[in-house]
Amino acid sequence: MSYDAAPPRNPSRYNRAMADRVIHISEEEATSDFASVLARVRAGAEVVIESEAGKLPVAVIHPPLPARRNVSECIALARKHEEETGHSPVLDPDFADDVEEIIRNRKPWNPPAWD
Repeated sequence: MSYDAAPPRNPSRYNRAMADRVIHISEEEATSDFASVLARVRAGAEVVIESEAGKLPVAVIHPPLPARRNVSECIALARKHEEETGHSPVLDPDFADDVEEIIRNRKPWNPPAWD
């Protein structure tokens, strides 16, 4: 494997500095120690698996993006929190004004005909 820094002493544990880097490995290296590849991805690294000639990327493995919630899900979670704890969420004083401004200034979505 090619590293931007020296590999860690314990290959089953990776430090944060290592996790911030993009790691380039060959197909052979990926198949011979795939558990190590996954450990690095779990630590936050992006792993680029390259062809044996090392010229073309074959695959890129990275951690999944965090899940996102829409507004109705956030409202439902806030209501559930209030029911369970008896305390309603407190928004910052300007939040309602910000939301109203966003709604006032939004433009309608007109997708192209082919979508």
